[in-house]
Parts: sequence; structure tokens; C-alpha cells
Amino acid sequence: MPPSEGRQKALEAALASVTKRFGEGAIMRLGEATHLQVEVIPTGSLALDRALGV
Repeated sequence: MPPSEGRQKALEAALASVTKRFGEGAIMRLGEATHLQVEVIPTGSLALDRALGV
């Protein structure tokens, strides 16, 4: 097995482990076009909420 194939398998196993433990969306790949609905609580500060994306 070439080293790159072994690294790819190890990466996929690590990602699967994190996803299983922390749920979908815990790790997102750059360029992945997914939007997750998450619960948010406004802070009362419009500037802070906008910076956080609330």
C-alpha cells in the first residue's frame, strides 16, 4: 500500500471517529457547501451577533 493511500485511510478513520463522537458538522471540509441548522442565542449586542453569524 503506498504511503498516500495509508494516510488517506487514516484520515477517513479519524474523521469517522470524530463524526461518530461529536455528530455531523463537527468537522467540515473546506469548500463543502453545507449549511447546518444550529440553535443560537442572541447576545443582545448587534455587533457581536453579526460577527458570530447569529
